[in-house]
Amino acid sequence: MSYEITRPVPAKGIVRTLSQQEELPLLRDHLLRLDRTSRHDRFHGFMDDSFIEGYAEKCANDGTIIMAYIEDGVVRGAAELHPPEQSPDSLPEIAFSVEASVRRKGVGSILFRKLIAEARAKGYRSLRITTGAQNEAMRALANKFGAHLSFRFGESTGNIDLTQQKQPVPAPAAFATSLDASRAIANFNRAYWKMLLQIYGWDKAA
Repeated sequence: MSYEITRPVPAKGIVRTLSQQEELPLLRDHLLRLDRTSRHDRFHGFMDDSFIEGYAEKCANDGTIIMAYIEDGVVRGAAELHPPEQSPDSLPEIAFSVEASVRRKGVGSILFRKLIAEARAKGYRSLRITTGAQNEAMRALANKFGAHLSFRFGESTGNIDLTQQKQPVPAPAAFATSLDASRAIANFNRAYWKMLLQIYGWDKAA
């Protein structure tokens, strides 16, 4: 008997910020494609189409920044950075949604990393994230990026202190560019030859 081992497949799309004109239709269509469980996780309860359409329209008009993972011109994952003006305690809030067809490809991690970089560039010092208490994947991802979550009324809520993140979180290998790879190889080769020269004393001979 043979067993097939399922491994994550690297994502093949691109990640970029949506323009304000793109936000409403592309974000709306992405959120409407979420299955029932994904909608429950994203909005902490099942939300009908009319709610999602209204939500997308609000995002397109209130200054929310949308980082989108796009395949073949279609948004399959989104990270939202809501401005502090929309929050009663003036704390910017972040939210994430990834369609089932592109999960286990590192999409959530790259979106998280990009959004944190954007928040830091805007001078934000702290972010709030809220997710369903049963959304274990998002809770694990939030913990990975430094969120300390607490549970209340079926939700997990936490803050990410951007002042404590000294180094940017590295991108998944699937999103590394060929230039990054070339630089890494070149750095390794220089370190290797330097080590050999030191071992055999050839660096002194020069």
